Amino acid sequence: MITNNLQRHPFLRLLMPLVGGIVYGDKYPYILSVGWWIAVILLLIGTYILGRKYYVLCKLYGAVVFLACFVLGWTLVSVQLKQAEYIFPNTEKPSTYRITLTTKPEIKKNSILFRVALRGEVLKDTFLYNFSEKTFLFYFPKDSAAYSLKRGDELLVCTRLSPPANNGNPDEFDYACYLLRKGVSGTAYVRAGHWCAIGCDSTLTFRQQALECRSRLVALYRDMGFRGDELAVLSALTIGDKEELSESIVETYSVAGASHVLALSGLHIGLISALLLFVLSPLWIRWRFLKPFLFLSVILLLWGFAFLTGLSSSVVRAVVMCSFGLLSMLIPACRKLTLNTLGVTAFLMLLFNPVWLFDVGFQLSFSAVAAIVLLQPGLYGLLSVKNRLLRKAWGLVTVSVAAQIGTAPLVMLYFSRFSTHFLLTNLLVIPLVSLIVYAAVILLVLTPFPVLQQLFADVVEIPLRMQNALLRWIEQLPLASIDRIWVDIWDVFLFYCCLLLFCRVWMRRTAANVYIALSALLLCVSYHSYAFITDAPRRSIVFYNVRGCPAVHCLADNSASWLVCADTLPDVTRLERSLSSYWNRLRLERPDVIEGDCLLPEISVRNKTVFYAGKRICLLYDDRWGNKISGVPVFIDYLYVSHGYKGDMQELVSLFEVGTVVIDASLSEYYRERIISDCVRLGIPYLPLSEKGSVHILL
Repeated sequence: MITNNLQRHPFLRLLMPLVGGIVYGDKYPYILSVGWWIAVILLLIGTYILGRKYYVLCKLYGAVVFLACFVLGWTLVSVQLKQAEYIFPNTEKPSTYRITLTTKPEIKKNSILFRVALRGEVLKDTFLYNFSEKTFLFYFPKDSAAYSLKRGDELLVCTRLSPPANNGNPDEFDYACYLLRKGVSGTAYVRAGHWCAIGCDSTLTFRQQALECRSRLVALYRDMGFRGDELAVLSALTIGDKEELSESIVETYSVAGASHVLALSGLHIGLISALLLFVLSPLWIRWRFLKPFLFLSVILLLWGFAFLTGLSSSVVRAVVMCSFGLLSMLIPACRKLTLNTLGVTAFLMLLFNPVWLFDVGFQLSFSAVAAIVLLQPGLYGLLSVKNRLLRKAWGLVTVSVAAQIGTAPLVMLYFSRFSTHFLLTNLLVIPLVSLIVYAAVILLVLTPFPVLQQLFADVVEIPLRMQNALLRWIEQLPLASIDRIWVDIWDVFLFYCCLLLFCRVWMRRTAANVYIALSALLLCVSYHSYAFITDAPRRSIVFYNVRGCPAVHCLADNSASWLVCADTLPDVTRLERSLSSYWNRLRLERPDVIEGDCLLPEISVRNKTVFYAGKRICLLYDDRWGNKISGVPVFIDYLYVSHGYKGDMQELVSLFEVGTVVIDASLSEYYRERIISDCVRLGIPYLPLSEKGSVHILL
């Protein structure tokens, strides 16, 4: 049955080895030589000729095609990753570079971020041009000079380039891999006064021109009087600009199950294409010969809109499928949307940009559409509705349920959340989204008439306010979302296998199919149960590698834990953001944060010394132990040294008998090397968190 389905959808058969090659190449990038590619091509030609002559060798040809697709995916992703590679200098000293700012400034909490193109290095008044320009992320301090910078400025900077690196914390987001997939070679921090402007490059790439146009549209919305959440939602719905979205409105849409509304996808492209077809339909009804040209015009307009929005994977997927749909309308036999159409779209997109495979939007978009194609017809047939309005509502419900089934595992994997009121959200929000998108189009058409445009802007603001208010109400409903869910990649894989097998049972109810599906379900449940048992928390202490929040995490055998911070004003939010996935996997409750002294049955803290499970951990972040003498040294199991300590280990030897020194990443390189050399000289074991990442010690 599965074999027959695959034969009816040939691009799905080609997509599977291509995806396998991309996954393998992402982990083991390697570019095959020309000789290997010649061998693969000759093997393809040879097996094709033999397969035509000897039918028994057809399967051999199929295997070679699969191999070629695998190698193609492997090569494509390897080439893209290799392009981002940069040979970093061995010296720790800063160098002078010539750069061009390629994006608008992004204001961070403590810095200003620019995406830059590295033009070359300046060495002894000689400019060494970099023929293969690399992309870097440069962080500037928040001062008046940095605020004056803009896209296109050319600078000379004195800094040290660093390769993308992770902090080494458990279950942490793989930031280094993320940057390489985005084509970013590394990062750098530029100190105040260590840069100067030398000119401005006014030339813009096509994509930069599109982004400039998008910025002008946001400015136009702002001139019309849109502010706050209304401006943010309108910009996201119409042109895909999410810079104005606040954390509160993003959380509201996430809890209510409406995050897909803020991400341009098939819904928005469908609305725009329907509007264009409605406007142009009188022309091809009157002049039938114009129909192909008008359809091509709609396709070109949709691609123009995709470029305007930044060519995100979900928009590209929607535009490609809509383009196929419009072309198929000219061929009545090909009008039905199938999995093969979805396979063609994914195949072409991955050929264009193979790292899209790892994009969350790409995965959610295709899983939603695939689930709708597979599940929605069966769900719709469960209930016969005669009323036209109720039938449309039932159709929307079945589409929402199918899409939710398809995307729920990925949402839980990436966001640890399941929105329980998604049906109510879609029934209320989708009509409003349609109204807002069409109203925004009219609003832009009225640009030559500013008075009318301003009056209509007040009308557009009404559904925006209504939509945000409805979603805030849904957010406050009981059990609006189930949070802190933990699943891993194998849970997701096994779920989709079970889903496909149960779809097979739905199409062909045989005892063998039922047996296989139930066996897969048992395997899925067994694996999750095993992971649930093995990930149970155990009494231990953990030192994390998170800058801005030096702390020791004390875990109990149950879900309780305590976070003892060294600083009096710790950045606990940053710590939680980095470690939320790990804490969810261990099913920990929110840790109790301890900043000062405390005395509890399980743990006590006195003068920044932690007593837990028979262990003593001293948090050293200042000079409180300086110039002190003790006749009998106190035994300390772990001495945790963080930013703020300016002394050395020699002055602590008379006070403490140290088991292990834990060196936090917040220490400067000078003090870190100084403490390491002292530990080596005194024979004290040490753990540098900047090199080893987090350290988990069972008690």
